[in-house]
Amino acid sequence: MPIQPTYPGVYIEEVSSGVRTITGVATSITAFLGRALRGPVNDPVTLNNFGDFERQFGGIWSESMMSYAVRDFYQNGGSKAVIIRLAKNAVAATITLPVDSGAPLILEAVNVGSWGSRLSVIVTYKTKNTADNKLFNLTVREEQGATEAFLNVSSDPASSRYLPRVLDQNSALVRVQGPMPAERPKETPLLESPPSFTGIPASAADNADGSDLTSIEYLGSEVAKTGVFALRNTEFNLLCIPPAVRGGDTASEVYSTGLSLCLEKRAMLLVDPPAAWGSSGDNALKKAEQVLTSLGLAGSDARNAALYFPRIREVDPKRDGQVDAFVPCGLVAGVMARTDARRGVWKSPAGLDASLNGIQGLQVSLTDDENGILNPLGINCLRQFPVTGRVVWGARTLRGADQLADTDNKYVAVRRTSLFIEESLYRGTQWVVFEPNDEPLWSQIRLNVGAFMHNLFRQGAFQGKTPREAYLVKCDQETTNQTDINQGVVNVLVGFAPLKPAEFVFIRIQQLSGQIDF
Repeated sequence: MPIQPTYPGVYIEEVSSGVRTITGVATSITAFLGRALRGPVNDPVTLNNFGDFERQFGGIWSESMMSYAVRDFYQNGGSKAVIIRLAKNAVAATITLPVDSGAPLILEAVNVGSWGSRLSVIVTYKTKNTADNKLFNLTVREEQGATEAFLNVSSDPASSRYLPRVLDQNSALVRVQGPMPAERPKETPLLESPPSFTGIPASAADNADGSDLTSIEYLGSEVAKTGVFALRNTEFNLLCIPPAVRGGDTASEVYSTGLSLCLEKRAMLLVDPPAAWGSSGDNALKKAEQVLTSLGLAGSDARNAALYFPRIREVDPKRDGQVDAFVPCGLVAGVMARTDARRGVWKSPAGLDASLNGIQGLQVSLTDDENGILNPLGINCLRQFPVTGRVVWGARTLRGADQLADTDNKYVAVRRTSLFIEESLYRGTQWVVFEPNDEPLWSQIRLNVGAFMHNLFRQGAFQGKTPREAYLVKCDQETTNQTDINQGVVNVLVGFAPLKPAEFVFIRIQQLSGQIDF
């Protein structure tokens, strides 16, 4: 607000520059859905490395295809993942602590799974006030895991150290199940000196880890935000949905729902090839057409999906190092993250630099001719070459089939660049809402959006030698007329010339015959 002068002298007023920097969003946060040994169910958890996954979700589990995909993601350059643990008929382990009279204290593992059966508990009465018969110390330990000690907790609801509240806020292992008894639990006898950890073993129902997932668990509920809809309020750029069982397939309806969410969240769905495709000796073209039909990922929505074939073969540490086939979605997501970090999202995640790490081979060894059948259908191949090894050798979306002629959405890198720009501008222009809709606002929009686009141009994200050739930002009376202003609308036109990969390289060689001098 301008300063109102009241006395003769010099007044200092700070004036805003009008610059509101637009920051580029992340491009390779990868979401995974599937079973895990432990961890919260239908609750997104963000991880930064595979160690985080081992601590919070139990690491590799032979019944969880998601766990192998997460491992592949981090082995190939992934940085940030969002995990949605799904469970069916899984139960939480409980520990019953007796009291002198009345109902016992029952502690329940913080989430479902057989991991809770390895918990043990010690109760001692060496508190700060031994005369208070409500106070006690509670120690919870997981076998070969974390130990949590809660000192001077109380069974009195009026106490600031009331056990249910303390565990709710501080424990990553247990909660109080049902009502808290009025009496404190009995003290645990110590058997050795110095005392070893002796506790009360937990009890868990049979099959505590639950049964195999079905489409119901993956689809979840949009209202309750379970299953794939648990990602509704979470930021992610790539979505991986490994199959529920080893050697199985992800249902087409699950992929369709996931693709719809990806469209809403400006993300890409990474689609795995059906298991039967890799083990069949049928004609490659015939099988490919059947696969594309069975997936049901067609139409314009398929621009946000990419299919990679074949499945990969890698060592299974949970089966004595035997080599088995696994889906490639996590591995490809890691390659994308690595490429984004090194070259930018506008570089196609394919080529000799897009190496596949940590695998023993591919389920199918493709020839050039077979690759030539699949590539025009928009199917990205994983190949193995002498010296260079195994690489991603395809860069198309599922709208990249030659017969579709959808040149705007043909390539993965072009589509991901568009999504990156859209999301960055969406977040970076929220300040425009409710501003006076006139030339001063339009000029600020041109300034800030133009600065963002020019920064991408300097990084080599667009075609063209000059900014005029590479991008366009327009917001003036031509884009926003008086009718738009009356309706509260401001229109901003942003265009860019995308970089498209060189899929086919032709080298023409000609012999120069000897010239006759006259």
